[in-house]
Amino acid sequence: MLTETQPFQEYSDCIEEVMRYIRAHINESLDRETLASVAGFSIPHFHRVFRAQVGESAASYVRRLRLIRAGQKLRMGAVDITEVALAAGYDSHAAFSKAFKQQFGFSPSEFRQLGCIAATQLLRKG
Repeated sequence: MLTETQPFQEYSDCIEEVMRYIRAHINESLDRETLASVAGFSIPHFHRVFRAQVGESAASYVRRLRLIRAGQKLRMGAVDITEVALAAGYDSHAAFSKAFKQQFGFSPSEFRQLGCIAATQLLRKG
């Protein structure tokens, strides 16, 4: 017998699996077809369920995780911002800088000048 919470829990489990997959494959192309397949959903259904469960689209979630990882690299002393940008999936320093500033409120070079505690707090909020 199905209870009211069963479908929610099943969706939650599927989305947790997708989130684990994203974290494990963050350096790869993560298109919506692949992520929907991991969840076992159609693309439109996956989009609706992911947004309802996580509060943001899968693309936004992936972008945010990549920017957090980029911030960690910058905090750890990565010298070349362009290399960090490319590793985060951006084609240019300018596009990366714009996205980074939207996410954290600082440009990558401003972020690098923050103290360790302030930078870590921003990344945790990310």
